[in-house]
Amino acid sequence: MVAATNYSPHERFKGVYWVEFEDGSRRLATVNLTPGVRVYGEQLVRFGEVELRVWNPYRSKLAGAILKEIEVMPIKAGISVLYLGAAAGTTPSHVSDILGPSGVLYGVEFAPRVMREFIERVAVHRSNVVPILADARFPHKYAHIVTEKVDVIYADIAQPFQSKIVADNAEFFLRSGGYVMQAIKAMSIDVTREPSETYKREIDHLRERGFKIVDVVHLEPYDVAHAFVIARTA
Repeated sequence: MVAATNYSPHERFKGVYWVEFEDGSRRLATVNLTPGVRVYGEQLVRFGEVELRVWNPYRSKLAGAILKEIEVMPIKAGISVLYLGAAAGTTPSHVSDILGPSGVLYGVEFAPRVMREFIERVAVHRSNVVPILADARFPHKYAHIVTEKVDVIYADIAQPFQSKIVADNAEFFLRSGGYVMQAIKAMSIDVTREPSETYKREIDHLRERGFKIVDVVHLEPYDVAHAFVIARTA
């Protein structure tokens, strides 16, 4: 494995870093909130008292979106995030790093087996993560847990009507002026349509529900037939 030589803050997004390596390459990273603990086999690199976790864009759509130069990155230290589709915790763990101990991530996951992995790999090690075993289609069922208005809703859900699910959750939980960050998985919505048609339909639904589209990027080569959308409430 090529050794790391230096690290520096990302030019635009606070809480995101570049790690530089001996071969001249550089990779995204976040400062590990739980030093010594890996989540998905990621490389850990230490510089003095700082330990960073290398952030793999082929495993995390948010990392891919950053490398595709999204315009804004609303996730920052101290805010609250409702994460729909937490899965086993790859991207949520990096979001947790950025949020820091004063932030909170509510991680919603429907599959019990996957939720167990999320708890074992992420939640038990991180005091800013609240695991929620629930179906994101029914936000009222976890409204007793997410009792605050959140700053960001992040959605990575493999279901049809993804934007409807996101907007429904926003009506319950998103503060005025808050952001939505959504990975649109074209093949999970409609395999008979061209991905571009699916992206348009999902984005149009967000607009119809009162969101202003801030940015859209396509995630190739990191994820095929995926778009990443950032939108904001009025």
